[in-house]
Amino acid sequence: MSCCLPPPEFVEAVAGPIQRGPAADEVRLASRDIGNGLRQTDLSVPAIHCGGCIQTIEKALGKLEGVQSARVNLSTRRVAVRWRDTGAPPAMVETLTGLGYEPHLYETEDSQQDRTLPALIRALAVAAFASMNIMMLSGSVWSGADGATRDILHWICAGLTLPALLYSGRVFYLSAWNAIRHRRTNMDVPITIGIALAFALSLYDTIHSGEQVYYDATVSLIFFLLIGRTLDHVMRERARTAVKSLARLAPRGALVLHADGSPEYLPLREIVPGMTILLAAGERVPVDARVLTGASDLDRSLISGESMPVAAGPGTRLEAGTLNLTGPLTIRAEAGEQDSTLAQMVRLMEVAESGRNRYRRIADRAAELYSPIVHLAAFAAFAGWMLLNGDLHNAVTVAIAVLIITCPCALGLAVPMVQVVAARRLFDAGIMVKDGSALERLAEIDSVVFDKTGTLTLGTPQLLDQGDVEPRLLALAAALAAYSRHPYSRAITTAGAGLPDAPTFTIASELPGFGVEAMLDGDRYRLGRADWALSANDVASGTVLSRNGTELLRFAFHDRLRPGAHGAVKALKAAGLDVEIVSGDTSDAVATIADDLQIAARSGSVLPGGKADRIAALRSAGHKTLMVGDGLNDAPALMAAHVSMAPSGAADVGRSAADFVFLHDDLTAVPLALAVARDAGRLVRQNLALSVLYNAIALPIAIAGYVNPFMAAIAMSLSSLVVVLNALRLGWGGYRGYRWPLRATPRTVPVRP
Repeated sequence: MSCCLPPPEFVEAVAGPIQRGPAADEVRLASRDIGNGLRQTDLSVPAIHCGGCIQTIEKALGKLEGVQSARVNLSTRRVAVRWRDTGAPPAMVETLTGLGYEPHLYETEDSQQDRTLPALIRALAVAAFASMNIMMLSGSVWSGADGATRDILHWICAGLTLPALLYSGRVFYLSAWNAIRHRRTNMDVPITIGIALAFALSLYDTIHSGEQVYYDATVSLIFFLLIGRTLDHVMRERARTAVKSLARLAPRGALVLHADGSPEYLPLREIVPGMTILLAAGERVPVDARVLTGASDLDRSLISGESMPVAAGPGTRLEAGTLNLTGPLTIRAEAGEQDSTLAQMVRLMEVAESGRNRYRRIADRAAELYSPIVHLAAFAAFAGWMLLNGDLHNAVTVAIAVLIITCPCALGLAVPMVQVVAARRLFDAGIMVKDGSALERLAEIDSVVFDKTGTLTLGTPQLLDQGDVEPRLLALAAALAAYSRHPYSRAITTAGAGLPDAPTFTIASELPGFGVEAMLDGDRYRLGRADWALSANDVASGTVLSRNGTELLRFAFHDRLRPGAHGAVKALKAAGLDVEIVSGDTSDAVATIADDLQIAARSGSVLPGGKADRIAALRSAGHKTLMVGDGLNDAPALMAAHVSMAPSGAADVGRSAADFVFLHDDLTAVPLALAVARDAGRLVRQNLALSVLYNAIALPIAIAGYVNPFMAAIAMSLSSLVVVLNALRLGWGGYRGYRWPLRATPRTVPVRP
């Protein structure tokens, strides 16, 4: 099916010209040096639509002299070619053009307008208008109109057919011509032949005052096929790359301090190891670096997934993308842009996304068998009737009937119709699905990997045993915590909100990495790390409130499990799936959650690359894994997994990388999505079976000459209707046990103070 999506020529015809292939000089100037004598060129190729396109392009480019590798990204329609810099660039542009894939230089825009969908909708509208009016006029002919009246109605129908034939049908003609021109075939070839022959025969019979014409069959064929094509395109366009979202986290440059003390803002690509960088609070670390002076709290959720800030001081190593929260730092760069941790994550995601794009959908696999069978059947019918009675008109009529009755309308609707209905059912349940193929992939999984913080838990610390805390002291701590943005401070502020007798601190300061200090009535109050807030003789750990170095109150925090976490894990195990936790948090914290949820397989202190490696290891062992995560550090694993899911509160990159996003806090969204996907897969198989059964019955009848093109169009329409009605059965019985909001009280688990 995917190879039959609108070619670039169709989009160009209705939405304006597409830039043609760049010259060799442009290619070289647009390429970048990636070291070791290699350069990389990124080309945008809008005509890429499926796994077959990927294989064709990578194979052809890989044979070019000087090309080390070629990798296709289906979501962005991008081809990344690495070539040895020994002179002129390889003939990659000419090769792609020769294959029928017109390239142009890739530009990293934040968004690319989808010009195909409006073109499809306009084509569908024209076909719908023509189809309705032709059916109305044809009713008069069916009712007995003859002679001059019948001829006039036929000519009017011919005129109404032309807009649909010339405008709406181009999506099929151009795709078929592109395939034939490059010695390939696809489903649009027999469609185009059937449309052309049906119209030509109808026009011939109209000119010669024939009794039967097939304009209604011609336009109905175009209309039904465009419905399936449009639905399929909508589902495919929901898939978006997350690589750009991650790349945008890197700052465009940094304030570099030169040897003479003068500062200069340099672009990220000009920063080299050894440079001294001034990093203000609220900025992200541009490249991997080490702290020279200053103290601050860091948000390392991009790297570890743990939302709790980490103190940083002289000597602390910083990874690119880490967020500096509270204080200014002077740091020394230890890597360039291309060697930073953030760049490595981008590369991990690009590789993972390219691997996922090689998934071949059910419709793609079914389409491979369709074209040769239909061509052979139509030719056999034509040749057989020519040999039998030598009547050219009759032989052509039978061949057209064969082409129309075996039209892939039902096949074209079988998959996208089910996927659209499934997406609607999931949306009603608060789950967004971005790509129709994700439903197919979800139905195939045999294992589930969960992140911990923000996924199994809500990721927001709350004060533990709040009722046991003296209100006066809690109000005092909340007033002091209001001067900090630390997550623990926010938890204390929330817990103490509205309490009476809250003091007012006139002068308060936050010491990055330690806590908040203020004076009141001559006493020094501190809220923060125990080894800082208490006197030197009382070294301890945890978060405390102190007065003049004496402990007043010690705080403990907890993180709540998501509602439905226990039920979700239990349901997944009951469905026969292996469940595992892989988290960047400490092993002890992971073990606490895993024991509570009775999950035996667990891993802690795992870096982003380690999560992706674990997914790859499961894939190598033959498993098809669902990854459920929320953090920035989960993005490579979300992309590498067979299918992925994230909560709506996830980081932007996590939501972009995931195939499904659930909008409720309830984790039972995971087994619900699995149940819908499996039901959708069952209905897709039923629809494909119905399509095959229909063709098995209809094809011999058409070849035998018992149906004309009009009857064939009616049969084709009925088969499409059956497929649509079968798709609408999805979820009729409901999914009991997966309703929101659930009444279960969320459990809490301790977090490190």
